[in-house]
Amino acid sequence: MLQRLAASRSKWRDTIINTRRWLHSEDSQAAQSYTARKNSWFSPTILVLGFIPVFTFALGTWQMQRLQWKVALIDELQEKLHREPIFLPKRVNLSVVPEFVYRRVLLRGRWDHKHSMLLGPRVREGSHGYHVVTPLIRSDGSTVLVDRGFVAKEFADADTFERGETGEVVILGMLRTSHTRNSFTPDNKPTEKTWYWADVDAMADYAGGEAKNVQPVFVEQIYEGSSQDATLRLNKGIPLGRAASVDVRNAHLSYVITWFSLSAFTTAMLVRLVLKRRAQNHHRPLPRQ
Repeated sequence: MLQRLAASRSKWRDTIINTRRWLHSEDSQAAQSYTARKNSWFSPTILVLGFIPVFTFALGTWQMQRLQWKVALIDELQEKLHREPIFLPKRVNLSVVPEFVYRRVLLRGRWDHKHSMLLGPRVREGSHGYHVVTPLIRSDGSTVLVDRGFVAKEFADADTFERGETGEVVILGMLRTSHTRNSFTPDNKPTEKTWYWADVDAMADYAGGEAKNVQPVFVEQIYEGSSQDATLRLNKGIPLGRAASVDVRNAHLSYVITWFSLSAFTTAMLVRLVLKRRAQNHHRPLPRQ
């Protein structure tokens, strides 16, 4: 009986030992055969972060080229503005007017107050008002349009602004073209004497057109007086002309900084993500049993 019991215990001991060996062998094989799943390098996040730096860098380069072009244009207009003023010919060649934009000109003639127009509303140093555009009948018989300058809203609404001399005058101004109209600017209403933007052709027609020898030439009168005299003119409702300066907007430098900064920022994000993905793929712990 004792021999049978001893044999049975020995048999169970051998079975347990063999089972443990088998389990250990299975664990070893599982550890050797386990391979960590690697994250893909072509995830949507990486693809987007890889595209954005290139795209924004290209936009920054384009804006840099635009900046150089705009600076050269402003320098050219400044050079034109500082040339000696010229008298306009009797018949102005309209096709070359864009080449003379910001060129100072001298005009001699008398005002056609009957066809004056209020252009606006406009704002000057926080004051609301309008610009007075009056045809000038020149001594040679031709007529051009002159933006005489700003008058406050109270004078414009009451139609009490100073009309100016009735005799011959000599003014200094600069050649301009029609204003660029944006999508938010309403349509002009010539029949109601409402002008929101300078449409030179329509204004010339309103002043008489070719039948009255009115040319679609637009001149902005220049004011060269003191600031004290300017305040006095505004308080009396006398149109105040503009300063002799180039007012071409140049915001390309801010665009350059914006696009290049965005390119650098997204590049840093991409590098950080790639390094993190690389570290994850090279070091991944075994799964727990």
